[in-house]
Amino acid sequence: MEKTKPSAPPIQLVMDDNYSSKIELAYNGSREDMGPYVPANHRPMESNTSSFGALAHLLKASLGSGVLAMPLAFKNAGLLVGCIGTMLIGLICGHVIHILVKTSQQLCVEVKKPALGYADTCEIVFQNGPKPIRKFASIARELVDWSLAVTHMGACCVYVVVIAESFRQVSVEYGGPDWSVTAYCALTLIVLIPLTQINKLKYLVPFSAVANFVWLVSICISIYYCLRDTPDISERNMATSIDGIPTFISTSLFAMEGIGVVMPIENEMLKPQQFLGCPGVLNIAMSAVVVLYGFVGFTGYLQFGENVRGSLTLNLPLDEVLAQTAKLLVACVMLLSFALIFYVPVDIAWRRIQDRIPAKTHRWAMSGLRLFGTLFIVGLACAVPKLELFMELVGAVCLSVLGLLLPSVIEIIWRWGRDIGPTHWIVWKNLVICLFAIIAMVSGVTFAIKSMLENL
Repeated sequence: MEKTKPSAPPIQLVMDDNYSSKIELAYNGSREDMGPYVPANHRPMESNTSSFGALAHLLKASLGSGVLAMPLAFKNAGLLVGCIGTMLIGLICGHVIHILVKTSQQLCVEVKKPALGYADTCEIVFQNGPKPIRKFASIARELVDWSLAVTHMGACCVYVVVIAESFRQVSVEYGGPDWSVTAYCALTLIVLIPLTQINKLKYLVPFSAVANFVWLVSICISIYYCLRDTPDISERNMATSIDGIPTFISTSLFAMEGIGVVMPIENEMLKPQQFLGCPGVLNIAMSAVVVLYGFVGFTGYLQFGENVRGSLTLNLPLDEVLAQTAKLLVACVMLLSFALIFYVPVDIAWRRIQDRIPAKTHRWAMSGLRLFGTLFIVGLACAVPKLELFMELVGAVCLSVLGLLLPSVIEIIWRWGRDIGPTHWIVWKNLVICLFAIIAMVSGVTFAIKSMLENL
């Protein structure tokens, strides 16, 4: 039976009538007479990211492979519904990230910690919530960690399929072997096995730097093809059937939701109080994300219509060098980025098994874990080489829970009995978000599994 680390004892919090306002003042350090604990003043020297740097990191994390999936989302919703839906989902995602960060910042003041991660925030909030739910604190932490792990593993599966599809298209065009996508997925192991054995993040920095530049070039080429000789807008659906909405929501959540990187970025900021607010780092980043994702989704679906694929580059012409270059660039970006994305699930798994393994064999055990993880992910991609299905399933399950449900729940628990009660509008607002998350998860999983069975 798996052992779990004992949870820290609940930290008892003090409440009064002006609870929220005092927390806000304490976090910003604007009331010296209160002798506030200001988390930013106690962060290590390495936590010196400027607000502009935090914005750059957040944009970089959010504008990943998901942007190339937005035309597929628009295909399932239609041009008009897609535009409206992208704005609504962007608004909900931005709001949910806001309440997560705000709760974490307030909690830092209360427990006198310089920074808290997503899992830490959930665990401490549950520990100090109403008595009946305190026993679920460790479960909340595990749910966050494993949701993050599965989300990143799903992204790795998407990367493998895009890499395989891209190289296969170029290979076939220039007289190479016309093997199946599954065979090309298996061939990625030649590069991925040695690459994933890099276990220090600092050694992945050069790969990330190259990938960022190459990614920008490939996005520009893709947008060029989306805008070239666009068909008349009347040739595309303005709206589709209700059956396409769950898939649209799941794909959009997969593409847009970057909640896994939000807390690490905020925790490294020199002035974390500038992360929220108006304009604030979060609002600027989410606005840019929604505009770009909506633009790429709209133009991509307008250009390629019902033939649009799970990654926009897979729709680019097969007989033009520029298009082939974009396909190869995206494949290279994903090869270089795989190890960075792969780091998260490996780290989560390793923290749970390292104490059971003799210290002298840690190096070999880590190598074995990384090898097994790589083989598992590539094997999964080979078994279901349908890129769209991975995005739908991961978006429906993990991101509905991680990106919508949990932040809404912890805000209710955190503020319950302090400044809100059963009839407060914040409770009902969060319950609506929870209901939306559950509906998105159930319907998204149902349609994803149905599609998988049809493609077996």
